[in-house]
Amino acid sequence: MFSINKEFIDNVFTFKSNLIEDNRGWFNRLYCSEELNSIGIKDPIQQINHSYTKEKGTIRGMHFQEPPYSEVKILRCLKGSIFDVIIDLRKGSKTFLQSFKVKLSEDSYSSIVIPKGFAHGFQALEDNVEMIYFHTELYSKESEGGILYNDPFLNISWPLPVVNVSERDLSFKNITPEFKGLKIEM
Repeated sequence: MFSINKEFIDNVFTFKSNLIEDNRGWFNRLYCSEELNSIGIKDPIQQINHSYTKEKGTIRGMHFQEPPYSEVKILRCLKGSIFDVIIDLRKGSKTFLQSFKVKLSEDSYSSIVIPKGFAHGFQALEDNVEMIYFHTELYSKESEGGILYNDPFLNISWPLPVVNVSERDLSFKNITPEFKGLKIEM
């Protein structure tokens, strides 16, 4: 029931849910362990989160969890639209520090699978955005990490002027030359 696309960064996938429509409306699948197992996502979902972002231009991110609490995330926009960005932080990866960007919206019925070892963030492209996140690991404050959303080295071109960023996200640091990546078991 998913149309799965492999992206240019190893283990990054986007997928679109196929709608089943009739005179009542539609039905679509948000998660299917069998289909995700087929692309190597075998860890069970441990946590599901739902976020609401009030204001267009707001940025959330760039977040990650360090080992041993690294996680696969599956994200979908339920209301509104976002500009989603992930950064490969995996030590030794051929796409280390490269980014993948995708627009997700309520009308696209699309999701992104973010592997372990990636930083993630997004910008709300509309007011009143709602997101759902499936996580393969429980949240661990001690393993929480982040990169400043406007790190000059990463040079992310956010599509809208930035209007709101949390104090926590503003406290993140830029990547330094000493950063060699996160050691992630593949």
